[in-house]
Amino acid sequence: MIAVEDTVLILLAAGRSERFGDVGSKLDQPFLSRPLGLHVAVALEDIPFRQRIAVVDGCKLDYAQHGFKLLHNEDPERDMASSVRMGVECARALDAKAVLIALADMPRVTASHIYRLMDAADSEDAVVASSDGVAPKPPALFGRARFDDVLAIRGDQGARDLIQAGRHVVTNAAELIDIDTREDLKELQRLVHAPEPLNRTDSHAIRG
Repeated sequence: MIAVEDTVLILLAAGRSERFGDVGSKLDQPFLSRPLGLHVAVALEDIPFRQRIAVVDGCKLDYAQHGFKLLHNEDPERDMASSVRMGVECARALDAKAVLIALADMPRVTASHIYRLMDAADSEDAVVASSDGVAPKPPALFGRARFDDVLAIRGDQGARDLIQAGRHVVTNAAELIDIDTREDLKELQRLVHAPEPLNRTDSHAIRG
């Protein structure tokens, strides 16, 4: 088993939010009285990771305040895995035995699920991904024997192939919702009964 104290958390918070619309970064949008991109950071803040790394670009969120070391990806769109590689290279320099990769746009992930992923990691060759019972997805853990495989990934298909071949820990599908569009956020607000508006225009539409 890989101890959480030997694991580096890599939070991916870089990207253009193009599918969400012209808002700067979707991670700054409000959800349950907190910016969308801070929910995972807060949910996992009591887990004693060796280090917390947030790979960022345009969002305004203060991840450092939540114990994260910041890595700036100046061109996150050059390929889909560039932020992952930055984080893994940093974790390797810290002599981590594993990395736990999470997405900042998945605001419902819980600490209990992360501990279940850790419990399923039985060796440094481990690949353990989350699953909604249909498909594997982040958060995902990679033991350090897999770091070279992760660093070789270009685009997102390589990551999918790697986690598809690993172990999968099933949890409630609602915990693994990721927010790509305004409609995704509105649907999540409906599910958790949080009718806060996305912006002033939406607020006027609701009142009208």
